[in-house]
Amino acid sequence: MGNTVATLPFRRNRNPLAAEDAVAGWVFLSPALVILGLFIFWPIAQVFWVSFHDWSLIEPGRPFRGLGNYRDLFSDPDFEIALRNTIWFSLGVVPTQTFLGVLLAVLANRAIPGKSFFRTAFYFPSISSSVVISIIFIWLYQQNGLINFVLREIGFGTPRPPWLSNPVGVIDMGLGAIGVDNVTPWLAGPSVALLSIMMMNIWTTMGSMMVIFLAGLQGIPGDVYEAASLDGATARQQFFQITIPLLRPVVFFVLTLGFIGTFQVFDQIFVMTPGGSPSKTTLTLGYLVYEQGFQGFAMGAASAIAVVLFVIILSIYLVQRRLIQASGVE
Repeated sequence: MGNTVATLPFRRNRNPLAAEDAVAGWVFLSPALVILGLFIFWPIAQVFWVSFHDWSLIEPGRPFRGLGNYRDLFSDPDFEIALRNTIWFSLGVVPTQTFLGVLLAVLANRAIPGKSFFRTAFYFPSISSSVVISIIFIWLYQQNGLINFVLREIGFGTPRPPWLSNPVGVIDMGLGAIGVDNVTPWLAGPSVALLSIMMMNIWTTMGSMMVIFLAGLQGIPGDVYEAASLDGATARQQFFQITIPLLRPVVFFVLTLGFIGTFQVFDQIFVMTPGGSPSKTTLTLGYLVYEQGFQGFAMGAASAIAVVLFVIILSIYLVQRRLIQASGVE
């Protein structure tokens, strides 16, 4: 008579302390998850859902349109204008504010008298009210404002019409000076009015970039520079061969923040050039969302623009993330 062997199912011994820690972790995370779900993820899902409907703030009906809002959007000339202006705004602001942020951080990181004062002075515009600064710059950009006064005093010409009223593209203006006419709108460059807002935006944001780069600079070991000095490296060689390579992760982070911020610009456009004036040369995607949703009461069309803007920003982030991985930056 054979022996009967009973095979019992194998059970892994559970650690009660680990299970208790897991439960406690979810309990502590739940308030943050609820807040993120209610105020971040749910509104994003709602925007996607509304973008497929003919949603009006003043009419009760909300018929389903499918991709109709998107078809209308890509055939709308205002969308093309806003996209072009936003791209020029980003291409002009982000590299400039990044370069100036690195420069200011290097200067503020040196042992100079009054270093704390200069750090505070450079950073102060970044924490000031954007609306208040915009109103100040409206006065500065007037025909008899301070900027034109300084330009006249040092012998430079002033734009006519004045800054915020000038719709001429700066590249088109430069090419016209050498006899090149009929430049396409995409190559005409930002208008003088948009360039004025770009310069103000650079001035208000380079302080934030300086603080980020300053934190990166202070994370670089000092013995690296000491070794380079002993090897005979000049200050210029140390900057381009030590400082910049070691700041690459910070540079990619700043570029990502810069592109996200510039593609969402709204408040400065709203205050300084309402409606994207002159001739819609300062109309941006962020302002177009407001114009469609809260002036035209077409929340479906506004949501479609917001979704496209979200896709553009997400694509920029993914491309920069891929570049970070390709360059070997952790």
